[in-house]
Amino acid sequence: MELSSGPRNLISDVAGVSVGHAQDAALASGVTAIVFDAPAVASVDVRGGGPGARETDLLAPERTVPAIDALCLSGGSAFGLDAAGGVMAALAEKGRGFAVGAARIPIVPAAILFDLLNGGDKNWGRYPPYRELGFAAACSLARDFDLGSVGAGLGARTATLKGGVGSASAVIHSMGVTVGALAVVNALGSATVGDGPHFWAAPYEFGDEFGGLGPAETVSAASWFAPVKPAAGANTTLALVATDARLSKAEAKALASAANDGLARALLPCHTPLDGDIVFAAATGHKEIVGDRTVGLAALGHVAALTLSRAVARGVYEAEALPFEGAQLSWKAKFGA
Repeated sequence: MELSSGPRNLISDVAGVSVGHAQDAALASGVTAIVFDAPAVASVDVRGGGPGARETDLLAPERTVPAIDALCLSGGSAFGLDAAGGVMAALAEKGRGFAVGAARIPIVPAAILFDLLNGGDKNWGRYPPYRELGFAAACSLARDFDLGSVGAGLGARTATLKGGVGSASAVIHSMGVTVGALAVVNALGSATVGDGPHFWAAPYEFGDEFGGLGPAETVSAASWFAPVKPAAGANTTLALVATDARLSKAEAKALASAANDGLARALLPCHTPLDGDIVFAAATGHKEIVGDRTVGLAALGHVAALTLSRAVARGVYEAEALPFEGAQLSWKAKFGA
């Protein structure tokens, strides 16, 4: 199977997908919105023990709503769930949404990560700022967008290095289908092997997208166990895998489940009781899967997992340290660009 990255090596290489970020430097937190040009079939796979989410029940294959307008990923722990309201407001102004008679309701599932103890000023008063950040993110959509310490990844951390937003894409040439992934990495585990610069996801790297160092020559048993994160409950990796293939909701559910393995290949440990790991899957439906559908879906899930692993590594590779005393080091600050 021949693979290559798309022209941007971003999730926006999937036709119909745009991404916007908004953040507050003093708050050390932010929001990332992923908006679909037209409603996309979507589902979700939740494996972390401490998830925080909104509107995920409607993504079950048996639920009525057939597609979603956008996804919202936010910092702020449960306070960040307000961000989806801002994304909804931006879409409502454009007339987007699920039609119920004359009413239209934008469908915006959301998930949050914990970044309340990263040094930023969280004394926001009565109401948290995430709704306005969500609106701003949904109003700054682009096909080309920044990675690292931006949007929902501004305040993200891992066990050993600063976390952030990562993205990657892969074109499956034999199928004519594109897969993209976006991850916000705020994990209990580590994306790198021990104290070294090599990423667990190195075997799946395209070119030098996260340093080009290749796999670590040796992996000690100690490397399997990352140091305890300073705030052990302050975790969660949020992700979306998207494809331009036409899928049903049940097939999108299977894609999300397969893609979730990509987190486990890129982060050690992963899916712990202290992580809220959530992987969404969305299909914009621009391409048909030709040939044996079961074989095609298996290939799609496998490539989605590989692509998500790459996105996780890119999120850590591109991150920058927060400008606070005692802030966690970034990969580039520790190992050089």
